[in-house]
This record gives sequence, structure tokens and C-alpha cells, in this order.
Amino acid sequence: MGINFGQIANNLPSPSRVAILLRSLNISRVKLYDADPNVLGAFSNSQVDFIIGLGNEYLQNMTDPIKAQSWIETHLSPHLPQTQITSITVGNEVFNSNDTQLMSSLLPAMQTVYNTLRDLGLDKQVTVTTAHSLTILGNSYPPSSGTFRQDLAEFLGPILNFHAQIGSPFLINAYPYFAYKDSPNDVPLNYVLFQPNEGMTDPITSLHYDNMLYAQIDAVYAAIKAMGHTDIEVRISETGWPSRGDPDEAGATPENAGLYNGNLLRRIEERQGTPAKPSVPLDIYVFALFNENLKPGPASERNYGLYYPDGTPVYNIGLQGYLPELALDTSSASFINVLSIFNFLIFLITYLIKA
Repeated sequence: MGINFGQIANNLPSPSRVAILLRSLNISRVKLYDADPNVLGAFSNSQVDFIIGLGNEYLQNMTDPIKAQSWIETHLSPHLPQTQITSITVGNEVFNSNDTQLMSSLLPAMQTVYNTLRDLGLDKQVTVTTAHSLTILGNSYPPSSGTFRQDLAEFLGPILNFHAQIGSPFLINAYPYFAYKDSPNDVPLNYVLFQPNEGMTDPITSLHYDNMLYAQIDAVYAAIKAMGHTDIEVRISETGWPSRGDPDEAGATPENAGLYNGNLLRRIEERQGTPAKPSVPLDIYVFALFNENLKPGPASERNYGLYYPDGTPVYNIGLQGYLPELALDTSSASFINVLSIFNFLIFLITYLIKA
């Protein structure tokens, strides 16, 4: 299992403490939404594999080879090879916007970043991709009839050709929670939480699905196949469940979040594949490591974390982690108390030596 480390918060622990927590959890794959040098530096000489992000605000600049090289030499190269960085996501959910200029910039930016990596001899070490939301699907039921939205075909066709050309994965942010929240009376809760249920059978393939996430993944595979590709792997760059929400956000509870992520973790450990791709183990990054108190939007957006910023679990899914209580933070009362005791001991030792 990988983890998304979002940082839209003002109360998160230092990167060095996060490194200790992830080491104790035995999590070795982290996805960032930027290329934070403090985080990447804190994981220097660790065994943690990073995906770094190049934000949407950079896309138009990244179509310029000089600017793309400058970004890579500033944000990527200084951390190699001491920090393991294996992928760059160029943009995030670009097709959720109505910005046609941004959409048109996505593929050229991906291509320019890739070409720059190749020129620097890094293309075999660091791959290039982008992450999409499931809103790019025009149809997802039944899974075998999955198709992309017609208005995105002109963009997604060339992007799929690019993925096939360089061998990089197609990333999807998939949240069964959204489907349940929007139609709690129609979507069975057990079906979205990986709990025992009757499931559904695809009438075309006769494949049986006991959970919505697998059906969503296979719908993306079907949509890719409908555009002529069977050689591209689908990976889940985000999925999760909020532990709290607004009154109109059905199902956002610690109990449901614990069931969703706990059951998902067990399936990942079993190296399961989906019904349409049983031999391809799930490749998933859970969202997110911490609750992020500054995220805009409904309350659920600030409550996807497995952990509170102080390192205590929001709920138990079987991960036993450790976050040091005393951080070397000069703004903390704990640090001041430790420093005072240390200074007193130095004074006492000096006094005894002189005596």
C-alpha cells in the first residue's frame, strides 16, 4: 500500500517525524502533490519510493523545454539518487476544470517533461504520468461497457498513445464514497465498504463484483480498451473514506472509514486483482496520511486522514505506528522544558567540577 501525503494544513509534524512514522508503519511508497524539498530531504537514504507532483499551475510553462529542464534541475535532480523518486505526476485532475487551455497543455507538458528526463538520462528511473478523477468516464456500468466522455476523446486518445509509448501507468483517483454519498438510498453500503454483500454481475462478461472499487477500475480498463489499448496498466493514485463530514454527507464516520481502508488493506496484502484483471495485483495509494485542517470545501475534505497531526490514529485499521511525542521544535513547550532541564544539568555538572 502507498500513502498520499497531503500538506494543506498548519499543524502537521515535521518531515523527519513523518519519516519515523512511516518507517514504523512499514509503508515504503509515498505520493506528494508537489516536490517539497524538506520532505524529500528527510527521506534521504531511506527505502521509501516517491511520486512527486508538478501542479496544474506549472503546466503551461512545462511546454517550454527550457522551463521544464529548470524545474527538473531544481526540484528533482538535487534529490537523486539519495531519495528514491520514481514518478512525476504532471498535473492533477486537469479534466475536472473547464479550462480548455489547461487541458490542451497537459499532453505537451507531459511530453516535454519526459523528453527532458530522457535528455538528462533519467527516463529509465523516473516515469511521467498524470492523475484523473473518475469524472472522465462517460459510462461506468456495467464495468465492461466503460467508456470515456465523448468531449474528452480528443485529449485522452493522444494521452493514452503517450502512455503506451513510454510504458507509464494510467492513474485514477477513485472514491466509492462519492457514489454512496450522492445516493445513499440506492447504493448498498456493504458493497462500497468491501463488506459481505450480494454484489453485482456484469451481464456481458458474467464477471461478479463484490465491491464498487473493483467495478470502477475495470470500467476504466474497458474505456481504455475501447480506445484501442490493452497495454496500459491502471493504478489507483487516490482512494479513501472520510471519518467525518457535514450533516448532508452520508456515511462519513470513523466506523465506515475504518471498514473501507481496513478491508482494502487486507485485499492489497492478498495481492488481489480485479475480476477483469485477476493476475494484476492492485496498485493503490490511500488518501491520506493526515487530516488536513486547511483544505477548502465540505468537512469531509479535512477528514480523510488515517492519523491526526499529533500521530494518533483516527481509527484502527491494523496499522501500528509510532510518532515521537517530543519534536525538536523550538516553538513547542515540550522542547522548552527539555532545554531547561538540559541547561540545569550542565550548570549542576559545572558547579560540581568547580567544587
